[in-house]
Amino acid sequence: MIAYVTVGADDIARAKRFYSAFLPALGYELKEENNGDLSYVLPKQSGQSAPLPDFYVKSPFDGRPASVGNGTMTAFEARSQSQVRDLHSAALAAGGFDEGQPGFRASYGPHFYVGYLRDPQGNKIALFSSNPDDPGRDG
Repeated sequence: MIAYVTVGADDIARAKRFYSAFLPALGYELKEENNGDLSYVLPKQSGQSAPLPDFYVKSPFDGRPASVGNGTMTAFEARSQSQVRDLHSAALAAGGFDEGQPGFRASYGPHFYVGYLRDPQGNKIALFSSNPDDPGRDG
């Protein structure tokens, strides 16, 4: 089980604008740390252990510039295809870069609907839905 994901950012304010454009709509709450770094966490329900994973945006601990991993991507699940489209647009308006418009991809299942982005630092993000109540690729 993945407990948390961390991405580096050189400009925390730009990263906050980008991630705050869509993560709250997926249930994440922003907890800013004393040093300015960002923690996006899912709220804990009564009687439940903490929901996972948390998502952190941090300045690199070694003080060097943040860099992105080639082949590294973080995916967030949306409730529907329309939410994927809305959040993809919101993230672009908040400083993200398009890496693939929302839609179906031939190499994935008939209900896997996904849009790809890069955050202001260049980290790759996917927003997807596999909602069986939405129309499928072949329908």
